[in-house]
Amino acid sequence: MPGAEGWLTEYGESHRDMSNPGVYWLSVPLLVLATVGLLWSLPIPQEFARISPILNWATVFLMAAVVYYFIISLALAIGMLPFVFGLIALQIWLVQSPFSHTHVALGLFIASIAGLYLGHRPGGGIKAVFGDIQLMMIAPIWLLAQIYRRIGIPY
Repeated sequence: MPGAEGWLTEYGESHRDMSNPGVYWLSVPLLVLATVGLLWSLPIPQEFARISPILNWATVFLMAAVVYYFIISLALAIGMLPFVFGLIALQIWLVQSPFSHTHVALGLFIASIAGLYLGHRPGGGIKAVFGDIQLMMIAPIWLLAQIYRRIGIPY
């Protein structure tokens, strides 16, 4: 199992020649938000509902991601906690809003895929977008690692 530096290096290889990094930086969190939203809208077993009102496939997915983040890097995992809690808070807000949770998540998913494509266009196109989807939970820590490098926080 690769450590943080292995994952970040592998992920970074396909992101050297992005045509529009700003769009990419916006699209990665949107992709994660949309995927969490789609998982949140899936039916859950009654046992989940009995344990907690926010226990669902999305929170199980996020818990697994956070555990993995702690395995590969303590500093990056701690830095990701506000993002993960923010994702959960946004999902709770969306469920209580008058908008269709599934439709909003699907719209965000489509917008994020378009953004990822625009961010990669000449360098990798649709193949790079599929790679981003496969490594969707590595992408946010890659972005966080970029910030850590700029401000000198070791990970």
